[in-house]
Amino acid sequence: MSRPMRTIEVDDEVFAYLQRHGEPLVDSPNDVLRRLLLNGATPPADQARRPGALMYILEAGLLQPGDELEHHQPRLRQTHTAKVTADGWVELPDGRAFPRPSPALKVQTGSEINGWGQYTHVRSGRRLQELRNEASIPAGPEEGS
Repeated sequence: MSRPMRTIEVDDEVFAYLQRHGEPLVDSPNDVLRRLLLNGATPPADQARRPGALMYILEAGLLQPGDELEHHQPRLRQTHTAKVTADGWVELPDGRAFPRPSPALKVQTGSEINGWGQYTHVRSGRRLQELRNEASIPAGPEEGS
């Protein structure tokens, strides 16, 4: 099902920004805007970002900034990695950062997936969900996010 397309005008500076954040010959300006605005990716540098969902686990001392996270897909023979930022976000190897694990892992795998249950903290060998439970962080309305 195709969505209706609207025409918008952007100035040269915005267009250059879209080009810098798109994959050449793959992404359209709409793809870049969709990824940046709708997928929970890192806000523009001029906007302060709120602490991410991992912040409470960092404060509990169960994670450290720079710690690596991994998700293995044995059938596909793929391993996805990410790092924990000092403000509790999940940062992908390409520099994109997400406030919650599930949207980050969705970008890496291409499908809806529970990042809390699937990312493993490399240093401890434990799932993020286990660390969240130990830090006594309530799951809240976005259990799987």
